[in-house]
Amino acid sequence: MSTGEHPARTAGLASQAAVRARDKQAWVALFAADGIVEDPIGPSGFDPEGKGHRGGDAIAAFWDKAIAQTDSIEFLFNDSFACGNEVAFTGTIRSKLGGHQIDADGVFTYRVDDSGKIAALRAFWEVDRAMATAKRSD
Repeated sequence: MSTGEHPARTAGLASQAAVRARDKQAWVALFAADGIVEDPIGPSGFDPEGKGHRGGDAIAAFWDKAIAQTDSIEFLFNDSFACGNEVAFTGTIRSKLGGHQIDADGVFTYRVDDSGKIAALRAFWEVDRAMATAKRSD
């Protein structure tokens, strides 16, 4: 995977590290004041209206609904592509919760503003495909 210096790649890797460390405060602090999280994009159990989670309070609430409920999250990305003020990571996000493992294959993008804060985190993955991977974890 490409790891060259790029503001969006740096922010994306910092986001992933904060999630792995279970550090909500550090993760929310990476976002711009009007930043948005769309994970997954469109309507889902995390976002029934499909409008995303915009601003610090909404992003913190997303953490509580989606990230805090897991036992762990791994980022198994095989590549990244940085262009302009964005980066796209490709691969799998593996979540473990309640003795189960779920793999979400997809494309995960981060767009940063001029100060390097995350303006948008967008996750292209399919809920039904991810749920089909559910299995007991050890």
